[in-house]
Amino acid sequence: MKKSIWIAVLVLVLDRLTKILAVRLQSPVPLIPGVVRLTCVQNTGVAFSLLAGHSRLLGLITPLLIAVVWLFVRRCRQGPWSRTGLMLALGGCVGNMVDRILSGSVTDMVELLFVRFAVFNLADAALVIGAVLVGISLCFCPKEWEKKS
Repeated sequence: MKKSIWIAVLVLVLDRLTKILAVRLQSPVPLIPGVVRLTCVQNTGVAFSLLAGHSRLLGLITPLLIAVVWLFVRRCRQGPWSRTGLMLALGGCVGNMVDRILSGSVTDMVELLFVRFAVFNLADAALVIGAVLVGISLCFCPKEWEKKS
C-alpha cells in the first residue's frame, strides 16, 4: 500500500501543475489540430457541470468520496487492478477538492475537438480510469476485494 500511494500523489502533483499552467492561457492552444486543444474553463459543478453552483453540497460529497476510497484501501486486500484504480480515484478526488478549496471551482482545460464532449482535466481523467480499473477488478478479480484479516 505504501508504494501505491505514490500513484495518488503523482496524480495530485501533475493535476495541480496542469491547472496552474492552464489558468495562464490567454486563448485556446491547439495540441493536435482538429483533435485536442487546451481551453481553460472554470467548472463550479462536477462532471458535465452537474450540480453547478452547489459548492456546499460538493464540499460534503468530495471528502465523503475520499473517505470511502480510503476505507476500501484500509479494509480490503488489493491486487494490482484494484489498488491502481483506487489510487487513481483518490488522486483525482483530492486534486479537484484542492481546486475547489483554493478557487471555489475546478479548472478544466482538455477539450476534445473530434467529439462533442465536456472540457475536463487530469484529475477527471484519473477518476474515470480509476473507476474503470475498479470495475474490472470487481468483475474479474473479486478476491482482490476480500476483507483483510
